Amino acid sequence: MTGTEETLEENFKRLEETIARLEEEDISLEDAFNAYSEGMQLLKKCNAQIDRVEKKVLKIAEDGGLEEL
Repeated sequence: MTGTEETLEENFKRLEETIARLEEEDISLEDAFNAYSEGMQLLKKCNAQIDRVEKKVLKIAEDGGLEEL
């Protein structure tokens, strides 16, 4: 990472790649655990990003203007 937060789309892509690794037949237990841990962290990031977007949308709907919370 270059110091800036990855976009939601980038995190979803990484999550899809992680799921694909977990679905491999010859994945070792250690690699599966590491991929699962990475996937859970990515899922948390995605949820936080979605929450921020929802709050922005609610704020727009409330007063018609754009204001970040």
